[in-house]
Amino acid sequence: MTTIKLDPGAALLLDALHGAGHAAYAVGGCVRDSLLGLDPHDWDLCTSARPEQVMALFGEEKCIPTGLQHGTVTVKQGGRLYETTTFRTEGAYSDGRHPDAVCFVPDVREDLARRDFTINAMAYSAEEGLIDPFGGRDDLAAHLVRAVGEPERRFEEDALRILRLYRFAARFGFAIDPATGAAARALGPHLDCVSAERIQEELLKLLAAPRPGSYLEPAVLAVILPELEPEKQPERFAELCRTIDRIEPTAENVPARLAALLCPLGEAGARKALRKLKCSNALTDEVTALEREAGGGAGSFLLGHESGHSIARPIACGNRVPPQWTVLGETPGTPNTTLTVQAKRLLGRYELQTIQRLTALCSARHPEQTRAFAALRAEAERLTAENACCRVSQLAVNGRDLMAAGVRPGPGLRQVLNTLLEAVITGQTPNEKDALLAAAAQFSAS
Repeated sequence: MTTIKLDPGAALLLDALHGAGHAAYAVGGCVRDSLLGLDPHDWDLCTSARPEQVMALFGEEKCIPTGLQHGTVTVKQGGRLYETTTFRTEGAYSDGRHPDAVCFVPDVREDLARRDFTINAMAYSAEEGLIDPFGGRDDLAAHLVRAVGEPERRFEEDALRILRLYRFAARFGFAIDPATGAAARALGPHLDCVSAERIQEELLKLLAAPRPGSYLEPAVLAVILPELEPEKQPERFAELCRTIDRIEPTAENVPARLAALLCPLGEAGARKALRKLKCSNALTDEVTALEREAGGGAGSFLLGHESGHSIARPIACGNRVPPQWTVLGETPGTPNTTLTVQAKRLLGRYELQTIQRLTALCSARHPEQTRAFAALRAEAERLTAENACCRVSQLAVNGRDLMAAGVRPGPGLRQVLNTLLEAVITGQTPNEKDALLAAAAQFSAS
């Protein structure tokens, strides 16, 4: 019999349900991840007990009625939360997203039959072992994602499952069952009934996978991001996917991968697409900043259009074509005035994490110049660690100091501060109060 080590809190709740005469199991993702040797993030339970019975058993102080109409009670145990749902079947999905009604049933196998994919349609209890009526364990061993029952029916019930298919496959690096994949591509247009927020959530999870490029299905992307025209320009789209896969798969780099995906749209087009997906203002601003800098537009600090300094110069750059680069020779770990100035200018405008994402994105677009972008990133990290002066707020003088020294208030005061910052960044003046006041006096006199 297959044995799974249950989470202690889940085991206590299951024992309590069994002791009260109810069938109860761990179900879904926690079973799947346990069989894969992974540590489950959440432990979901299913039971023959009705919601009111669950609440009576564990008490109102431990229970949160999160979805009573669907049979779900969240139980607090040992500082964790456990969704506990009554076995159920579901009626028609008139909106292509939510069941019109649910019907509680006594058998866990009926409950598993309503789930999306075989690898998510398994249950487990210490007494009975693994309940796997649809071959989920075999599909895990075969590294395969397959719909439970008829794929068309599963996707017609809930179109979001189309995106979940590619997200699960990408997360584990699994293949997609041919019939399931064909149904997903054919029913992709049904995603128009899914909220932008849920599409965004699944897309970001997909982009967080180790190598999501081969799971960005053009037929599906053509529905949720038609601006990319993935089916009309397959070669360009294939290159976008390769670029995405070259960016290190960390949660912090998801904005960089999203910027890589939206590259053909430019800064304005990317912002419009992100707003359509209801992305947060913070994410939208971050991605469009990456587009602006990596795309080499007129506002790019990376290319030095505003600064006169650069580690790379564009050879050719169109509105929809990533620039080609000619890199000035930089050696990582070697002091370089141009590199330091460039890093300081970027730190004057962006936080370090944005610069780390930007260099990851540029390196992925231009892998032949990885060393140059690594040098820029390392220099930005060094300057941050040393608290180097990169912004007016970090100068050893402020506006009050300048006015006390005779500089008149008004727009000219800001200009003097900016001029002092430029002198510090380029190494002409040390960031010391006396030196800065002396330099300010010279600027005012001239």
